[in-house]
Amino acid sequence: MTPSDAPQSRWSDLDRPPLNVPALRRGLLRPGGLWTSLDVVETIGSTNSDLARRAAAGLDEGTVLVAEEQTAGRGRLDRTWTAPARSGLFFSVYLTPGDVPVERWGWLPLLTGVAAATGLAKAAGVDTALKWPNDLLVTVEGVERKAGGILAERAGNGVVVGMGLNVSLRADELPAPTAGSLALAGAVSTDRETLLRGVLRSLEHWYGQWRAADGDAAASGLQEAYAAGCATLGRTVRAQLPGDRTVIGEAVAIDSDGRLILSTDDGLQEPVSAGDIVHLRGAGGGLV
Repeated sequence: MTPSDAPQSRWSDLDRPPLNVPALRRGLLRPGGLWTSLDVVETIGSTNSDLARRAAAGLDEGTVLVAEEQTAGRGRLDRTWTAPARSGLFFSVYLTPGDVPVERWGWLPLLTGVAAATGLAKAAGVDTALKWPNDLLVTVEGVERKAGGILAERAGNGVVVGMGLNVSLRADELPAPTAGSLALAGAVSTDRETLLRGVLRSLEHWYGQWRAADGDAAASGLQEAYAAGCATLGRTVRAQLPGDRTVIGEAVAIDSDGRLILSTDDGLQEPVSAGDIVHLRGAGGGLV
């Protein structure tokens, strides 16, 4: 059989090898640790949807579900998330912070953002900024680009937190002009196993601190860490709020409930708890 006659392997793209599940389990699952199980599926509609369905019937905290490819990945505001197979990290985790007051659970997507940014700084050598409330930004050729997003949903007795992160996407594979990837941002490593271990270990650390402080974002250091890494603060932004209301102002703070505080031209301090945020004065002159 000549090389041209040989069947094409699913793993013929050597830059995007499959995840090594036994190695990931050895590195992340340990007695007394947060992560209790880890499964990798070849393709799935949405890891969040799958875990949410399973949580309704009862699911252990610390369950991790990773997909090599998502065909119906979801972001905030019902947006879709698409990427080539094995080009990124697509995973969800199940958390049950039952001893934390429910009104503080809204910090979980922000906590995950802090964990991802700190984990990726070590594992990929990339400065990842946070766009409120849950986008991950990288700098590509001097311009901020969205490389990832986080989606948290109540399910069963806890919360499913999912993340999509562009790792090895090339410029011609980006889904939108405002998108980026770790590779395009100059990451020193695009090994997905290294990156996944780094993010999940960081998430375990921050989640443990937050729970130990009964979900108090200030006492756990989470509020300060989020503000320090938030690219939205200090920028003029447009907030598209529920009910088709729009507010424009300077993002001046993250309050104790995780809300973004906008200072408007009429001198009001407007707390934003949900909405679509656009950076009107972005790094490199672009809108994000």
